Order: sequence, then structure tokens, then C-alpha cells
Amino acid sequence: MKKRRLKKLLIALTVIITIVILSIGMKQKDSNEVTPDEVIVPVTKIDEPETRLIDSNSLPEIDKVLNDPRLKGATTGISIRNASTGEMVYSNLGDTRVHPASVMKMLTGAAALETLGEDYTFKTEMFMDGRIENGVLHGNLYLRGRGDPTLTKNDLQAFASELKGMGVKFVAGNIYGDDTWYDNIRLSQDLNWSDELYYTGSQISALTLSPNDDYDAGTVIVEVTPATKSGQAGKVEMAPANTFMTIVNKTQTVSNKGKKSIAAERQHGSNTIIVTGTIPTGAKKTRTWVSVWEPTNYTASIFKKAVEQQGVAFSTTPKVGSKKVPKGATLVTSKQSMPLKELFIPFMKLSNNGHAEVLVKEMGRAIGGEGSWDKGLAVMESALADMEMDTKNMLLRDGSGMSHKNLVTANEVTKLLYVAQTKSWYPTFLNALPVAGNEDRLIGGTLRYRMKGTAAAGNVQAKTGALNGVTALSGYVTTKDGELLIFSIMVNNYLSDKTVEVLDTIAITLANYQK
Repeated sequence: MKKRRLKKLLIALTVIITIVILSIGMKQKDSNEVTPDEVIVPVTKIDEPETRLIDSNSLPEIDKVLNDPRLKGATTGISIRNASTGEMVYSNLGDTRVHPASVMKMLTGAAALETLGEDYTFKTEMFMDGRIENGVLHGNLYLRGRGDPTLTKNDLQAFASELKGMGVKFVAGNIYGDDTWYDNIRLSQDLNWSDELYYTGSQISALTLSPNDDYDAGTVIVEVTPATKSGQAGKVEMAPANTFMTIVNKTQTVSNKGKKSIAAERQHGSNTIIVTGTIPTGAKKTRTWVSVWEPTNYTASIFKKAVEQQGVAFSTTPKVGSKKVPKGATLVTSKQSMPLKELFIPFMKLSNNGHAEVLVKEMGRAIGGEGSWDKGLAVMESALADMEMDTKNMLLRDGSGMSHKNLVTANEVTKLLYVAQTKSWYPTFLNALPVAGNEDRLIGGTLRYRMKGTAAAGNVQAKTGALNGVTALSGYVTTKDGELLIFSIMVNNYLSDKTVEVLDTIAITLANYQK
């Protein structure tokens, strides 16, 4: 009898426990608002790759491009927005941080236009101390630079002409360059040692000189022409001509059917340029841009020569170096640069690294009170944050994109390009972007030979980017339907030297898009 009662009690308890468990389960389900067709599986959530396009009909075309073997093993960030609404219409790894290469210049340029303004100019000044008596300047001449990357030999000749116009025939003193507008750090923190010899890695100084109207500040052009006979050394000259740098000529003229292969490389830590290679008889002149070691002193030395060419002599061999303009010195004359809206053409079209780094330091000086990369990048980051970019999700290390430590996302780049349309400076920004397939170098820029004969030619306006293992293209494209799209494509860690063609294919696909 007792056993039967115990058995009944256990059965009752089991039923009660089961009802309670079922009741709790139902309450949990209700509180989580699980719909009837949902199935809850207790596994770790795996995010699927972002792949959304304008509509499903176009998705296979882009996916086919992404399956290109040249992208195998690479990281390909893509972001496409509707330019009118900012709506994201396609994203593949759009929130993955990648190296932008020269697409970084879009961020630098936008920040500079926002903080400095499109009418901003740079200044270079000439001072003298001492006094002028009977045609003799008893004192020194000073050039004070304030970052102008467009200063040329012609400007220095104009300064020298002003001096002569004051009746100066002799200078009993020295020539100094004042570059204290910026700090004395010449190269950005991540620049490869192998890059600093060339124009793409030129030193940044507040007093610097450009060899021509491309305004590659801090460089000289090494020109090589063939000799009249095979076997002789080629003729090597510099533009502008100077004695500040030394040429070691190891070139050779070969027969007119021979190979043209000239290289010019500056030895590290010096201004000795080794020029090697062959040039055929009758060949056209070759030109190579080489960076200068210490551009401040170089500019001062070119100024000395300009003064002498005006017929103004020095009483003794002058010292040429760097020195701050002393208090009480007399301002003789000054030169204002072109406004930023004009500088943007060579800066963006030709992807000028030096301009980008000058803009960073100038933002630091003008806004932050210090002409340094640290201060300039801080100002730049603040300006980009004000333009709705998520700066906490990126790393800014320089202005040009030469650093392999810069990190941005494709989605943030397209966001910037969307917000830029609302700015008063947008026409300047857009006009400075290279145009696909336009062979005029100051229109087509770095895209002048790309996408020719396609729907993207004359249509795509975008900034290119290229580093070892990095290729990028970001800008604007109009579809066949007349819809303006914003896009950013950045590929990292690729190996094929033809990967850039994949980016062009995507841009052409967008140009051909039709609903």
C-alpha cells in the first residue's frame, strides 16, 4: 500500500514539474517574440559576406568580377552608394579596414578645403638686414618660406630683380633660408627608405623649390641626351641648373637601334646623383625627377645664383645655409602662391605626394599652431569627423597614402564623397579628380590611358591609388540610366600586376548599368 502511494506521488510530482517547465518555456518564447516560422538553433552566429547591389539582375556581374583569379587571396573592399540619397546599394567587405594608397589624398584634400578654404594661398618672403650704402648691402639676405610648393626659379629671379631695383650692386653678407614655419622633420614616419630618393618621397620643408609647373617641390629634373657618336657618354644636365647637386655620369650612347634605359638615383644622405644606362643616337631627351637632400639649403643656393645673374655680386664668398629671419629685418618683397583651388589640379590629377604632406603640415600650422605631421593629422581627423566620417574606425599616418599603415574602409570613403557634395568647395574637389580616358594630362591625370573606348571614358571621375600590393579607385560614375553613383574599390594583398584591370572592369560595369 505504501509503495503504491509513493508511486502515485512520484507520478504527480513528475506531471507538476513538466507543466512548470513547459510554462516557463512558453513565457520565454513570448518574451523573445519568436515568430512561428523561426527556428532557434544554439550555434555561434556567422556573418555572411556583404553583397547587395542595385537589384538582383546585376549581382551576378559583380560577383563574377569578384571571382576573378587575380583577386584570389586578396582583400577587396567595395562600396557603392546612390549619390542623391547616400543609400548603400552595394558593399563587399565595405567595413573592413584596408590600405587606401593615394585614395588617402581625397581625405587630405577634403579636410584641407574644409579647414583652409579653396582660396587659401601660401607665401614666400625676402628679407634683408643691415643697410644699403653706395650700392652695397651691408647685411644678409633671407628667404622665408611658408610652405609654398609652387615656388620656382622664376620667382627667385623676380626676387633678385627687386633687389637690383633697389640699387644694390654688391652684397657684403650671406644668404639664408628660413624654414621655421614648419618643423624640421623632413619625411613622414612610415616612408620606406627606398622611396625617399625619388620625387614620390621628396623631403617636406617650408622653403622648397619646384623644377617646373608640375610643382614637384623638393626635386630636380635630370635630363639625358645622346652624344653624337655611339660609345660616348650621354650628356647629363639638371633643371634647374645648379652646383648644389653632383652628377656622376655613367651613361653610354649606343647605336640608334639600341635600347633606351636610363636611371638616375641619388645616394642616400647626399646630393650625389648616379646616372646610369644607355641611350641610342638620335633618341629624344629623357627626364627623371630626383628628390633633393635638404631642400631649404638647395633653394637658398638657387637664389644666390639668381642674385648673381642679375649682376649683383658678393663681396666675399657668401655662406649659404639655414637661419631664422632676425627681428628688425626689412621685408623687401613677397610672393603669393596660386589659391588652393588651382593647386588642386596638379595635386589630385597627377597624385602629387608632396602637396598632400604640405597640406597636412599647413593644416597643423594654420589651425593647430604647429607645422607638424602630428598636429596636422589631428586637425585632419577632426575635420573628417565633422564631415560624418567614423574616424575611430580608421588610422591616419600621412596625407599622401604612401604609408602602408594608413587604414580606412570603403564605406567611409563613399560616405565622404557623398557628404562632399553638400560643401561649397565641391566643384573644386570634383574638377580635380582624374577623368577616365581623357589623354590631356591635366584633365585625365592618372586615368588618362585607362578605360578608353568604354562607357566609363569621359564619365568616371575618380582618384587612383597604387602601392606594392595595393590598388584603389574611388569616385563618381553615371550609369546608362543617368543615375550618379559613388564608388570606392580598394584591393590589398594582391600579387598579379594586372589587378588594376579588375577595378576598371567594375567601373565599366557600373557605367553600363541599366535598370
